[in-house]
Formats: sequence, structure tokens, C-alpha cells
Amino acid sequence: MKIKDFMDLSILQDIQDQFSDATGLAAIMVGEDGNYITEGSNFTDFCMKYTRGTKEGAKRCERCDNECTGTYFCHAGLMDFSNDIIVNGEKVGACIGGQVLPAEPDLDKFEDIARELGVDPAAYVNAVKKIPVKTEKSIRAAADLLGAIVNQIVNQKYLESKNSNILEVMDREVQTSVAAIQVIADKTKELESIASKQNILALNATIEAARAGEAGVGFAVVANQMGELSKKSAGIYKDIQENSQIVSRSIKAMNDVSLK
Repeated sequence: MKIKDFMDLSILQDIQDQFSDATGLAAIMVGEDGNYITEGSNFTDFCMKYTRGTKEGAKRCERCDNECTGTYFCHAGLMDFSNDIIVNGEKVGACIGGQVLPAEPDLDKFEDIARELGVDPAAYVNAVKKIPVKTEKSIRAAADLLGAIVNQIVNQKYLESKNSNILEVMDREVQTSVAAIQVIADKTKELESIASKQNILALNATIEAARAGEAGVGFAVVANQMGELSKKSAGIYKDIQENSQIVSRSIKAMNDVSLK
């Protein structure tokens, strides 16, 4: 299941951008295959340029991406988060981000990390100083809030899309049923006409049998039976027509409800 199949991804982008503007946390959304489905918001040079931009830093970051969930401390000491997006018990993506400090940074420690990554310590420390500092409690609360909002929106859009598809199918099948009922009604009228003609023929046959006297007795019996069958047929056709009208009204009522 792909999120883009049932909702406009720009909605997620707007939510993500507003979240980052309000909290200072970086954020981005990925799909079920792990590929990005939004543009990153508030990403820092410290993470993207100086850490992930190095071979060793990228390896450490990828390990965190694959092994860590929820809100956690990354290898560089920043706080990141990864919240699954779940629809019908199936993971369809995740909202990830963070790139914030839970306390004022120990600059000596980050100089050591810079040397491990092969990055200029002065540039690395300067990038660290630009990272937002939030309390651990506020970081966890913000990450949980984003996860809850995104999951609610995605599930709502999924249900809207599913219900829309159901209504489309219902509408199509209703129209098909209405057309079939109209055919039944038309054919019933034709049968009623035939039954009426049969009744007239039976009546004429009875008259002619009476004129023939004894020679027409057997023919009269057959004519009477034809007349009885014609009357029964007319009754059956009437029942079919009435029930067709009932079904037609029921389908119309369902169609009217589905359009509201």
C-alpha cells in the first residue's frame, strides 16, 4: 500500500513544514519502501553536510536509521525520532527527523567526533552551535505529536478514498440494476400483451366450439384451459411488475443516500 495512492502528499508536506517551523525540529516523510515522499524541513548542515556528508558519518547514521525507532539519541549525541505510519495494521511509511540537542553541547566532545569523521573540527563545532537546543521532554512530546497527527490524517484520507471507491462501485451497480429492471418491465409488458391476445383467442375458440356443437366439445375444453392459463399468466406478470417497481424504488433510495 502506498500513501500517494490515496492522498495528496502536499498535505503531509504542509504538516511537516509547520511542525518544523513551530518546534525547530527537522522532519521528513518516507514511504513503505524507505524512499522520501516529502522534502526535508529544517535539516541542519551539521547532520546533512558535516556528518552524513562523510563516509564514516553516513555509515553511522545509516546504522541509527535501521536500528533505532521512537525518539532516541543518535551516534553524535543529538536526538532523533522515527514514528511509523500505520494503516489497517500495515506500515505504509514513517515520519523521521529530530536533529536537535537535549542540552548545551560539549564542544570538546564534538571536536573529537569531527576528527573521527575526518571533518574540520572548527567547522564542525561552528555547525553544532547552530543546532536548536530543546529539553528532552519537549523533543519527545513534539515527536509523539507529529506521529499522532500524521497517522490520524493518513488514516482519515485512506478511509475517505476507500469509501469513495465503494460509492463509485455502488453507483455503477445501481445504474446497471436499474437498466436490468427496466428491461424486465418492458418484457413483462410484452408478455401481458401476449396473455391478453391469448385470452381473446381462447374466448373466440370457445365461441366457435359452441357453434360446432358436439364436434367442438373437445376443442372447447382446450379453449377453456387456454383461457385459465392466460388469466394466471396475467396475474404472474402483474406480480413481477409490482416487485420490479419495489426493487427499483429500493435501489433509488440507496442511490440517493450514497449521493448525500
